[in-house]
Amino acid sequence: MAGWEDVDEFILGNVARPATRTHNQLEFGPNAIRPRQGLNDDRVLEPYAYVGPERTLYLDAELTQLLCAVVQTAEHGWEVQDAGGAVIGTITRIVPRRALLRPNWQIEQPGHPPVVGRTEWLTGSPGRLAAKAASRLIVGMLDGMTGIGDEGGDQPTKSRTLEWRTHEELVMVSEATSIHLTTTTWLDRRLPFAYALLAE
Repeated sequence: MAGWEDVDEFILGNVARPATRTHNQLEFGPNAIRPRQGLNDDRVLEPYAYVGPERTLYLDAELTQLLCAVVQTAEHGWEVQDAGGAVIGTITRIVPRRALLRPNWQIEQPGHPPVVGRTEWLTGSPGRLAAKAASRLIVGMLDGMTGIGDEGGDQPTKSRTLEWRTHEELVMVSEATSIHLTTTTWLDRRLPFAYALLAE
């Protein structure tokens, strides 16, 4: 599939064709960067890029046309390099000072402001944060009353949602290896692709 440069929604996975009303059987393919969904019930999730060994992505299933490679440069740092070895940008895992907090992430692309991925609870205005808290409280109460998720007394865990922002704009939202980019056009798509490899 062409057009990886402009993709705004994708997931890293091996589902080539999801179950639908007209096709009730999952079909699998190689692990790849794929659209999050198709346009109709006969959709096939053709890859934008194929996952290769050692955190690499290729444009072809035979793994001959390198798109990018993720190279670890520090304990919590990685470079994303193009096919010629030039650095596209960096990804850093920001270790929290408090042991119980989960890490944040940062993407840096030369010539642009850093993009920091934080849990949705830590982003937004005070009013927005209060609305999120109230919404989560109501959902938790409903789950408790209906017994949804009760198994051995534990509630199911949900993949953490990260909101990726510069100081001025929301750039993308990620949940595990599923990523949605906003209207931002400047971010090189190979950087969120690379983050999906790290989050896998």
